[in-house]
Amino acid sequence: MPKPANEHVRRRFAAQRTRDTTAEIQLRRELHRMGYRYRVDTVAEPSIRSKPDIVFRRKKVAVYVDGCFWHGCPEHFIPPKNNAAWWDEKISANRHRDASTRARLVEHGWRVLAFWEHEDVLVAANVVATALRSDPPVGQDDES
Repeated sequence: MPKPANEHVRRRFAAQRTRDTTAEIQLRRELHRMGYRYRVDTVAEPSIRSKPDIVFRRKKVAVYVDGCFWHGCPEHFIPPKNNAAWWDEKISANRHRDASTRARLVEHGWRVLAFWEHEDVLVAANVVATALRSDPPVGQDDES
C-alpha cells in the first residue's frame, strides 16, 4: 500500500467502515420495517469467503450495497490523483473480485442483488422484497 498524501488523508481512509455503512443500515431498516428478517456479517455459502451485506439464507438471496469509491461506481467514482496507478489496480481488483464472488454464489443457487450506496433505499428494498416473494430460479432448491 502506498504512503498517503498527508495525515488527514491517512485518517480519513483509516476511518472508512467495512460494514454497517449508512447505506447498508438504511436498507436494513427499511427491510425490517417491511417485516423481513435477515443475517448480517455472515458467510452465505461456506465454500465462498465473501460476506454479503445482507443474507436471507432460507430464500438464498444475497444483497450487496457497494460504496461508490471502493467499487468504482461508473456514475460517481473519481480516481485519486495521488498514487493513481496503485488505485487503478486496487479498484479494478475490487471489481473483479465482486464479479467473481457473485458469479460463484449464483452457481451455488443464490440470487444476488447489488445496489450502489447512492441508490434510493425504498427502490432497493422493493427489489429485495420482490426477489424474496418470487420462486427460486428454475432448477434451484430453495430449502437449503
